[in-house]
Amino acid sequence: MHLRQIIFNNFRNFVHKTVKFNSQLTFVIGKNSHGKTNLLEGINFLLKGVGFRDSKEEELIKLGSKESSVKGELAGINQSLNIGINLNIKSSGLEKSYFLDRTKKNRSLYLKEVIATVLFSPEQIEIIIGPPNNRRLYFDIFLSITNPLYKSKLNNYQQALKKRNRLLETVHDEIKLKEELEFWNRYLQENGSYITEKRSEYIKYLNYHKDINSKIFSIIYKKNEFSRIKLEESFSEEKRLRRTIVGPHRDDFQIFLNDLNVNLYGSRSEERLALFWLKMNELRYWEKISKNKPILLLDDIFSELDIDNQKVVLSLINQYQTVATTTDKLLIKLVDFPDKATDHTIDL
Repeated sequence: MHLRQIIFNNFRNFVHKTVKFNSQLTFVIGKNSHGKTNLLEGINFLLKGVGFRDSKEEELIKLGSKESSVKGELAGINQSLNIGINLNIKSSGLEKSYFLDRTKKNRSLYLKEVIATVLFSPEQIEIIIGPPNNRRLYFDIFLSITNPLYKSKLNNYQQALKKRNRLLETVHDEIKLKEELEFWNRYLQENGSYITEKRSEYIKYLNYHKDINSKIFSIIYKKNEFSRIKLEESFSEEKRLRRTIVGPHRDDFQIFLNDLNVNLYGSRSEERLALFWLKMNELRYWEKISKNKPILLLDDIFSELDIDNQKVVLSLINQYQTVATTTDKLLIKLVDFPDKATDHTIDL
């Protein structure tokens, strides 16, 4: 299935707006601050139930309004599905409602019926060049979405980690501290082992799909497994620092292009291509587990790529419905559209 159209009412800067999409590639063209990213966020919201910027959900509603809706139509072979999400600000707080063919559904049932989205935006480059926490967060979010049990285990681990750290901060008697840590050590090892296992499985999947065109990427998983032996070895240091220094909350991931460590030594274009490699594998993985092709959202990424890598990206995205924002109309000349009679552009 693909997204045929989207209808906004009081969403971000859109009062009332209907946008129709090509089933393959749609370029959204316009100057900065004209709503290109808002359009992509609307698609993401419709298909995931959340925006993708660090803001309160109430801010998705146009300023001065109390309610907002985003509706759309998914189309497939001999079938279509009308979907929608309403937001209402009430005295009790923000209310969100999900609809499939005008029938109200809970969030879980709604998300099972719609198609997935994968977003590639300039801000996500921090996954590549930022500190290890950025990479852990990226994998945690993706694995939590695709595996609810991973999300549960991760939440258990994070809550237990806070309690263990609290003991390290407040209990100064060594014997008493060891006694009180014992329960949390077992609990963290149980949940941490699952986190490490699922991260390892996905890293194996990434390394099985190494290539983008003629470029070969790989990723090394630098594990920090939660084990009793490592706990005993690090106890004195943990007691000194008053925090837990063993476990998957201290994992890291290093990405390589051939033998080049892209995290440390990649050029701007190589860093963005490494991020695109991750995103292409998100698409493949979603397709594998859901049996439906996801939608790829590209938010003004081409300006950060050299022309050769622009061509690489454009040659690979034709497998998926893609909506790409750009300020550069010349970019369209790099694409050989198979259905030249069909409109592939939206002007904002």
